[in-house]
Amino acid sequence: MARLTVSRHLDHLAAAVWDRLADLEGHAGWMSDAERITFTSDPRRGAGASMIVRTRVGPFRTDDVLEVTDWDEGRSITVRHGGTVTGIGVLRVDPEGTGSRVTWTEELRFPWWLGGPVTAWLAAPVLRRVWLRNLENLARSMG
Repeated sequence: MARLTVSRHLDHLAAAVWDRLADLEGHAGWMSDAERITFTSDPRRGAGASMIVRTRVGPFRTDDVLEVTDWDEGRSITVRHGGTVTGIGVLRVDPEGTGSRVTWTEELRFPWWLGGPVTAWLAAPVLRRVWLRNLENLARSMG
């Protein structure tokens, strides 16, 4: 299992950052690894929203099946990953000084036929860089 946490300070109030995080469809605009988001549920926000995210990291492509399992309005979104790679991810925003801090935590399991724990170990530093870049993209997208 790969357990990763990245975070970044943003010079924007937590409420403004939350508005961007709560726009699940808009994640493809700042997540460099998300090529396309297709909703598979009527709700597009809140617990129960589900989607397929066409994900690309280098030559590796997969359809990440996501379901929002917890939605703490104004604070955090928890998703369950299905598909090839499984696990739990949390995006959280907290007030910090005159801005806010976004923290992204993932616990991912790679299947045995993709190398399981070895692949998780090899993927961890790559994914950490991708997600840090995504948080930078999020900050830039907010102006």
